[in-house]
Amino acid sequence: MGAPDTSWVDLRIETARLLLRPPRAEDFDGWAANMADAESARYIGGQQPRAVAWRGFLTMVGAWSIQGYGMFSLIEKASGRWIGRLGPWQPEGWPGPEVGWGLAREAWGRGYALEGATAAMDWAFDRLGWTDVIHSIDRDNTASQALAVRLGSRNRGPGRLPEPFQDVPIEIWGQTREEWRRRRRA
Repeated sequence: MGAPDTSWVDLRIETARLLLRPPRAEDFDGWAANMADAESARYIGGQQPRAVAWRGFLTMVGAWSIQGYGMFSLIEKASGRWIGRLGPWQPEGWPGPEVGWGLAREAWGRGYALEGATAAMDWAFDRLGWTDVIHSIDRDNTASQALAVRLGSRNRGPGRLPEPFQDVPIEIWGQTREEWRRRRRA
C-alpha cells in the first residue's frame, strides 16, 4: 500500500477578495464561534457547543483526507480572518455532489458567498470532474435560495438528507456542468 495522497494539503484558490483552502488547525476557533452562533448555525446543523463543533471540524478535514475534497476554509484576504466554510461536500447518503456554504454572520451581505461558491463550483466541475452540482437548502433559508438563483441553479424539488437530518425539510437546487459552463461563457 502506497502513501496517502496529500496533494490537497497545499491547495489554494484565490479570488479577488478571498482565499479558499483546506481547513487547518488554526481555523477551528472561527469554526467553533460560527457554530456557537445560533443564527449562523441555523441551517448548517444548528448551534453546537465547542466539543461538538470540534467533531464536525474534524469530519471536514477527514473528508479531505479520504475523498480528496471537502469544504474549503474561506479566508478574507484583506484581514486574513476565517469567515466561513464553503465548497464541495458529499458524505455517505447525501442526495448528490453538493457545493454548500456556511459563512460567519459578520461576512453576510458582502457577496463573499457568491464569489467563493463560483470559484468552488468551477473547481468541482474542472478538477473533480463533477457533471452535476446540488445545493441542499432548508425551505425557510431564503438567503441561500437567492444565492442559488444568482449561481444559476434552479429548484429541483424536495429532497432528503441522511440521518440525523432526515426530518429537516429541504429542497434540492442545482445545475449540470454544461448549464454552468454555458452561463459562465455568456
